[in-house]
Amino acid sequence: MRVLLVSTYELGHQPLHLAAPAAALRAAGHDARCLDVSVDDWEDGLVTWADAVGFSVPMHTAMRLAVPLAGRARALRPDLPIALYGLYAPVSRDLTVGRVADRAIAGEYEPALVAWVDGLATGAPPSTGDPVTVHLDRPDPPLPARELLPPLDRYAHLALGGDERPVGYVEATHGCLHRCRHCPVPTVYGGRFRAVPRTRVLDDVEQLVGMGARHVTFGDPDFLNAPTHALRLVTEMHERWPWLTFDVTAKVDHVLERGELWERFAEAGCLFVVSAFETVNDDVLARLDKGHTAAQEARVVRLLRSHGIEVRPSWLPFTPWTTAEDLLGMLDFVAEHDLIGNVDPVQYTIRLLLPEGSLLLDEPELRPFLGPYDAEGLTYTWRSADPRMDRLQGDLALLVAERIAGGERPEGIALDVAEAVARSTGAGRPIAIPAGSTTGRPRLTEPWFC
Repeated sequence: MRVLLVSTYELGHQPLHLAAPAAALRAAGHDARCLDVSVDDWEDGLVTWADAVGFSVPMHTAMRLAVPLAGRARALRPDLPIALYGLYAPVSRDLTVGRVADRAIAGEYEPALVAWVDGLATGAPPSTGDPVTVHLDRPDPPLPARELLPPLDRYAHLALGGDERPVGYVEATHGCLHRCRHCPVPTVYGGRFRAVPRTRVLDDVEQLVGMGARHVTFGDPDFLNAPTHALRLVTEMHERWPWLTFDVTAKVDHVLERGELWERFAEAGCLFVVSAFETVNDDVLARLDKGHTAAQEARVVRLLRSHGIEVRPSWLPFTPWTTAEDLLGMLDFVAEHDLIGNVDPVQYTIRLLLPEGSLLLDEPELRPFLGPYDAEGLTYTWRSADPRMDRLQGDLALLVAERIAGGERPEGIALDVAEAVARSTGAGRPIAIPAGSTTGRPRLTEPWFC
C-alpha cells in the first residue's frame, strides 16, 4: 500500500509523528511518503499517488489545520481511505469521522495505524470495526524514518548568545502520570505513560546529530515521569556527544521533588526547562489540579538558576475565574523574577481550551460559565466571571500579534500588555523590568507551546 502521512504543525520541530509511523509502515512492507505542510506546500499529486492518507494531529493547532486538509483530500478523491492519528484524533468525531476521515486513532497509534493499512491491503473497508480507537500498547518501535523529512535547517533553532543552532526533537516517554484537569493528555492516557526504549531514543539522537542537530528538545509531556530513565538517557547522550545541549519539559512539583537531578542535568548540557506555571492564583491552580502553588513556581526559578539552567514558563492567564489582579500578578511575577526574556509574549494571551473529554468539565464551579461545544474550534465555549476578561483576552491577542509582527522586543510587549490591562480594568500599576533581562537567554525560535 502507498501511504501518505501529513503533518500540519509540531511546534516548529521536524515532525517525529511523521517519521515514527512512516518507519512502522515501511517495516510492515508498505510504501510511505511524508508531507509537512508547515514548511512545504500541499500537493494534490501526492494525494493522487496514495492508496491511503494519515493526518498527524498531536495537538490542538495541528487538528484545526488538518480537518480542512482532510476535507480537501476527500473532495479530490471521495473513496480515498483517510485516518486521523495522535492525541487530538478523537476530538470532534461528529465533525470528522464519516465525513473527512474513516478512522481516528489516539495514544500509541503506530500498531493500530499499521493494522488499518494492513486491512486495506487485504480489501477490508476503511471504517471496519470501531472508527475511533485509543491504543496504549505497542511493541518496540523501529527507528524513525528521518530521511523522509525536510532537513533540520527548515525548522526551529536554538537561539543562544547571538548564535542559532539546529534542533532535533525526540520523546523519551509518551503520556503522563498526572491528571491536570485542563490538559488533553489524561483524556487519552488516563494517568499512565509509556517509556520509549533508551537505545531507540539514542539511536534517533544519533540520526539527528548526523543531520546537523546541535541541540535536542525532549518533547515529553513531563520528562521526569521516569526520572531514572531520563537521567540514564541524558548521561549517555552527554558521554557520546559532550557538546550537545538539550531542553526538557517538567511539572513544577517534579522539578522540586527531583532537585538532586539538576546538577547532573546541567553537567550533561541542559540549558532550560519548560514548565507549566499557568497562573499565580493558587485557587485557580487548585481547580486545574496542577499540584503546585505560586510560591513553588518561585522556588523553581531559584533552584534551576542555582545550576545555571533557565526556566521558560508557559502560562494560562485566561480561565473563567481570571481577574485583573491575576493578570497583573503574573506580569509582576515575570518581572520580579527576571523572566521577561524567558516568556514568549504569546503566553500572555492564552485562553483555556476545553476539548471533549476534558477533566475540567466535571468541575462544578465551571458549570455556570460553560457554553455549547464548538466542533470546529475543538473546544467547549465558556465565558468569564468578569466579562471584561473576555474582551481583554481578544484585545491582548491582537496587540501581541501586532507587536511581534512589528519586531518589538519582549520587554516592550510586556509593558504594552500591562498598560492594556490597566486601560481595560482600571487596576493597572507599573511593572519594573530588570535591566538586561531579555538578552542572552536560551530559547527556541518557534514561540508556540500548544
